[in-house]
Amino acid sequence: MSPIPVVLDTDIGTDIDDTWALALMLRSPEVDLKLITTATGDTTYRARIVARLLEAAGRTDIPIGIGLRQSEETGPQEPWVRDYDLSSYPGCILSDGVGALIDAIVTSAQQVTLVAIGPLTNIGAALDREPLIAERARFVGMLGDLRHGLDSSILPTPEYNVRCDPSACQRVFEAPWSITMAPLDTCALVTLAGDKYAAVRDCADPLTRAVVENYRIWGRSFAAPVEERSSVLYDTVAVYLAFAEDLLAMERLRVRVTDDGLTLIDSAAREVSCARAWRDLSAFEDLVVARLSGTAPRAAGGYGRSRSTLRSTEAQTVSRRSRRRTSLRV
Repeated sequence: MSPIPVVLDTDIGTDIDDTWALALMLRSPEVDLKLITTATGDTTYRARIVARLLEAAGRTDIPIGIGLRQSEETGPQEPWVRDYDLSSYPGCILSDGVGALIDAIVTSAQQVTLVAIGPLTNIGAALDREPLIAERARFVGMLGDLRHGLDSSILPTPEYNVRCDPSACQRVFEAPWSITMAPLDTCALVTLAGDKYAAVRDCADPLTRAVVENYRIWGRSFAAPVEERSSVLYDTVAVYLAFAEDLLAMERLRVRVTDDGLTLIDSAAREVSCARAWRDLSAFEDLVVARLSGTAPRAAGGYGRSRSTLRSTEAQTVSRRSRRRTSLRV
C-alpha cells in the first residue's frame, strides 16, 4: 500500500510525549508526512525543536508551519534549542501555519490524515478559514477522557488538549469529517521500561539520540527517572491510529465536548471512533521499540540489534494491522 499523506499538528516542547511521537511518525513507513505545524504558546520555539529533530532524522524535506502564537512562553526543552537559529534550517519554514495546513489538505490528490497531538487551536482556526478541509481529510486526535468514571473511584476529567481550547475542539467535533480519538483510557497506559526502554535509551541512531537528549533535559523539571523508563507516551497512540488500529479495541461512541473541556458520552452527540482498550499493549510497545531503536525482541527475552529480525518483527506487527495526560503541562 502507498504511504498515507499525513499532516501533524503538535505542541511539542511542553510534555515530552510529542517528541517521542514525532520520532515514531518519522520512522513509520506507512506515513508520508507532508507538513508539521506547531500549536499554542510560543509556536516559534516549538518550530525550532521540530526543525532540529528533522535535521537529526535527515528529513529536512518536510515543511514546518508556525501556528498561531499565543504567548512568549516556551517550555522545558528550551535548553536543547537555545542556540539553534531557525533561519539555518535547510528546509521550508512557513510563517502562516494555519494557511499551510489548509493548503496541504485542499491541494492533496488523496485524502489527508490530520493527526493532532496538542490543543486544537490551529485546527479550529483552519476550519473557520476553510471549512472544505473537513471534506478532504480525516481527523485523528490524542484527546479526551471517556470512561474512567465507570470505576466509580476515578472520574473522567477535562483532558489537557481539550481543556486548553474547548471551543476549537467543539468546532472539530462539529465538522463533517471522520474522527478517531485516542483518549486517556488507552494512551495513558503506554510506558517503556526494562529491556524495552534500554534498547531505545542506548540506541546510536541520531534521531533516537536526540529524543533521549530531550527527555533527559525535560526530566530535570519533573525529577523523571530518565535512565530507568520512558515518560508516558500518550501521543504515540494517535500516531499509530493514523495508519493502523488492530492492536486496539475500537468502539463507535457518541461524544460531546463541553464548554469546560469534558468529553462526554451522549446519545444526542455525533458518532466518533474511540480507542477504548488495548488488544495487545505489549505488541504496541514492541513496535515503538523496533522503530525507534532498530532492535527487535529475541526469542529468549531481551533486545538485540538485528536488522533482519527487526524487519520480520515489524512485518508481523503490521500484518496484525497494526495516569492520564497529567498536568505536567500547566
